[in-house]
Amino acid sequence: MNLLLDTHTFLWWLAASKRLSIAARRAITEAALVHVSAVTAWEIAIKTALGKLEFSHDVEQQLTLNSFRPLPITIAHARDAGRLPFHHKDLFDRMLIAQARCESLTLVTVDTRIRAYDVPIMLA
Repeated sequence: MNLLLDTHTFLWWLAASKRLSIAARRAITEAALVHVSAVTAWEIAIKTALGKLEFSHDVEQQLTLNSFRPLPITIAHARDAGRLPFHHKDLFDRMLIAQARCESLTLVTVDTRIRAYDVPIMLA
C-alpha cells in the first residue's frame, strides 16, 4: 500500500505521539511508499508563522530521515482540487484529497469528513 500522510499524521509521526493509532503507525512502517505533500510543508510554514504551531524541524530533512517521499503539487492536482464538491472547505485538505485520488494513494488522516470523497483513507 502507498500512503499519503496528512499534516496531523506527519506531525504526530515526527513527535512519536500516542495520538497516532497503532494501526496507522504499523501501516506507515510497512508501506511500500510513504508520501508527504508539498501542501503539508506549506501548511506547517503558515501555521508556524501565525504562531499556531511550534515546529523547528527542516521538513525536507525529516522526509529523508524517515524515508518519506516528497509529493509536489502538479497542475492535475490543482485542477482536481478545484473540481471537488465542497463537502470540506479546508484548502489544504482538499489538495491532499486531490493528490491521493490522482496518485492512487491512501490518505492517512484523522479527518472523518474526508470519507465524503471518493478517496481511500486510513484513520490515523
